[in-house]
Amino acid sequence: MSSLFGLSTPVDIDIRFNGQEQRKQIEAKVDKDRRDKFPLYFDGETVAGKINIRVKDGKRVEHNGIKVEFVGSIELFYDRGNHYEFRTIQQELAVPGELRNSTNFDFEFKNIEKQYESYHGINVKLRYFVRVTVLRRLADVVKEQDIWVHSYVMPADGNNSIKMEVGIEDCLHIEFEYNKSRYHLKDVIVGKIYFLLVRIKIKHMELSIIRRETTGAPPNQYNESETITKFEIMDGAPVRGETIPIRLFLGGFELTPTFRDINMKFSARYYLNLVLVDEENRRYFKQQEITIFRRQVDDEVVDTPTQMLQEQ
Repeated sequence: MSSLFGLSTPVDIDIRFNGQEQRKQIEAKVDKDRRDKFPLYFDGETVAGKINIRVKDGKRVEHNGIKVEFVGSIELFYDRGNHYEFRTIQQELAVPGELRNSTNFDFEFKNIEKQYESYHGINVKLRYFVRVTVLRRLADVVKEQDIWVHSYVMPADGNNSIKMEVGIEDCLHIEFEYNKSRYHLKDVIVGKIYFLLVRIKIKHMELSIIRRETTGAPPNQYNESETITKFEIMDGAPVRGETIPIRLFLGGFELTPTFRDINMKFSARYYLNLVLVDEENRRYFKQQEITIFRRQVDDEVVDTPTQMLQEQ
């Protein structure tokens, strides 16, 4: 639209990070049908690089200053006009003047805090990026270049097993047990399901991992659930006293750490969802929240193939 009124961008801006080619790249979903790769950084790590500003067609370009910023931002898709920048650090690159030729600038944000992990979800993005702005009288020229951040935040102390009894009075009574409530990204969920009373005909049973994303705050709160994986763990009618072992390897799934009330804007929580289906296709289910976290070694090992085993 701006080019229709003779307002096309008068300069091209290129941002490159130091050591970008040697740095590990993280592939992430940018939107519904597109993925991209981003250089990986960690909390407290310096972000530095070079900026090239090239004047188009050799023309003289007046500006009111040039600045570079490191930005941490939360973008809620239902509120696209407002981006919540929880971290902004600014450096001045040039005072007001003119650009005549290609110009290079160095930038460095030393030991910068990045308290949250990057996240691209259904209704929210948590981004870190470097933003260069050439200030002009009519319209600023802005270029952003994203990085990806991994955070090694261990859960609070305590990792008790999960043990619950559920059922329908005089019809069905089962007890399920998982070995712990907190799992790292390459962990294995080990559990057992005990059938204490079975008076309805169960056709099959399945276990799924669900990610539930909550954005905003009441009354403008939105919840979206996404099934990460689903497995049938039993086919056929169980009998009283039967035990079904569970072993689920997490390494092959595209999981993130659990996010809880990040900057009061969003959460992303994980649940184990156990579903029983009877011969009349009625479904009985029970959900249990688990915590997912990232260890430093999770970024160093090869993913475990997705698999699920039943053992006697």
